[in-house]
Amino acid sequence: MKIKQLLTFVLSALCFVNACAQGDDDKPYVTKNFNGASLKELQVETSGGSISVLGGQSDGFKVEMYVRGNGWNGNKELSKEEIEDRLEDYDILIGTEGGKVVATAKRKNNLQWNEKRNISIAFKVTAPRNVATNLKTSGGSIKIASLTGEQNFQTSGGSLKIDDLDGVVHGRTSGGSIDVAHCSKEINLHTSGGSIKANELKGKIELKTSGGSIELNKLNGDILAHTSGGSIRGEGVDGSLDAGTSGGSVRLADVSGSVRASTSAGSIELELKSLGKYVDLSTSAGSVRVTMPLDKGVDLNLKGNKVAIPLKNFDGSAEKDRVQGKMNGGGIPVTLSASAGGVYVNQ
Repeated sequence: MKIKQLLTFVLSALCFVNACAQGDDDKPYVTKNFNGASLKELQVETSGGSISVLGGQSDGFKVEMYVRGNGWNGNKELSKEEIEDRLEDYDILIGTEGGKVVATAKRKNNLQWNEKRNISIAFKVTAPRNVATNLKTSGGSIKIASLTGEQNFQTSGGSLKIDDLDGVVHGRTSGGSIDVAHCSKEINLHTSGGSIKANELKGKIELKTSGGSIELNKLNGDILAHTSGGSIRGEGVDGSLDAGTSGGSVRLADVSGSVRASTSAGSIELELKSLGKYVDLSTSAGSVRVTMPLDKGVDLNLKGNKVAIPLKNFDGSAEKDRVQGKMNGGGIPVTLSASAGGVYVNQ
């Protein structure tokens, strides 16, 4: 294939490449530039390093490959000869296939793992704004920013840092945290081993983690935020929010819209500026505290060890541990439940 022939030339012409000891990330081992209006996709894959993609560039694609020793501290410097020798263990492609720029580094299938020959191969790419990506690494972090289109990326051993994406975004990590900001349209991000920080997102948003907390700030849209092992904090959320945790508390402030939140091991606090279609809060091991406007018609269903709420224009039953009925003629369902604590509204 042409792409293989191209790379053979690149790696053999090392006289023009500023390659020496690779402990300095400012010195790429290989740099290639690609231009063309037909180039609208980017595929990057590596088995032992990080990936960075920055869009918004006006001068086409630039692909930089970095090679470094992958010792216990990840900082071992290698000579040019050592790098060339260890690269023989990998199939490396840098080139184009149709309308796609491709940069991949894969260990050859017939080789057994050898820690002494292990290296980290990272890619740094700059690209135009309107580019779709498919990024994959098994041993490093992924940074992606300033792109429009469909973005798919995953890592088995690092964090995700995402900024300024407009389009359909799917990201997965099995071993790191997620930091996402200034994205819009459809954002779907999952991690099995870290926390999630989300800032200034708009659209359909799904954030899930099995091992950390979730922090939400200035989100607008249809939002789902679930964790199995941490707390949820949010401020400035507008739209519909579904927040759930099995291992922590839920704290939400400056919220407008529909809210559903639940926890199995903590309390819930909600500051609601304006009501949406519903309010549904439940906890199995703590209290529920809500500050909300009570000037609209609502259907109340509140239960806990103790229930406290100022009742006006109310038609229903009010007991120490249960309030059920209509306020202001009824309308928006408000369901608050605490199995082992109190329920407090505007207290």
